[in-house]
Amino acid sequence: MVSSISSIDLEKSRALFGTGGPAAPAIYVINSTDHPFALEPLTHELTSTLVSIAVSSWNDALTPWPAPSLYREEQDFGGKAPETLLELRNHVIPAIEQREGLTPRSRAICGYSLGGLFSLYAFTHGTAFSACGCLSGSVWYEGWVDHLRSLDLQLDGKFAFLSLGSKERRGAHPAMRTVQDNMQLCANALQDRDCKVHFEVTPGNHFQHVDERLRAGISALDAFLIG
Repeated sequence: MVSSISSIDLEKSRALFGTGGPAAPAIYVINSTDHPFALEPLTHELTSTLVSIAVSSWNDALTPWPAPSLYREEQDFGGKAPETLLELRNHVIPAIEQREGLTPRSRAICGYSLGGLFSLYAFTHGTAFSACGCLSGSVWYEGWVDHLRSLDLQLDGKFAFLSLGSKERRGAHPAMRTVQDNMQLCANALQDRDCKVHFEVTPGNHFQHVDERLRAGISALDAFLIG
């Protein structure tokens, strides 16, 4: 059942075709309704179709369970990723693929920051996606690594691309300083389930070289999906 208060704006979500046409693999990119990533320039380099998923209220919609905020002046994390994933899988993906005439032979999901955390969550909670991009993902999130390790997964034949800026482990909040160690633990947990994993650390902090990380991650997913 779709939540009565949706975090995904279906009208703002749209497909951006690569060179492969409607039957090409589809890469679903978690995007922001307010400050979206510029994805159009990437399509000329891809066979896959990029599908921009416009999501509002990231702190609520993309977090796996409620948790206190990192800073007193900010709202706590809402923990509605299970509802968002259900909406995405059961309503949004079928609606977009019907509207855009897509018949993808495989699908990946990709995101940045909390979008990266959600992408990893979606990848490991169901069979909808055969690949995942977790780009500067918020894997510092309270309890995430232990949760991932606890899952009974079989990921043989699947692929995850994980990336991080080299300065992200110097974040202002102590929780954020765990991000590189936690990303490595995530990579290990996926590999233990027979997933093919690429984990890279590139220059910059969380807010630098964002376009470059997006391009690298999406390109790697495209290469995997087209075989």
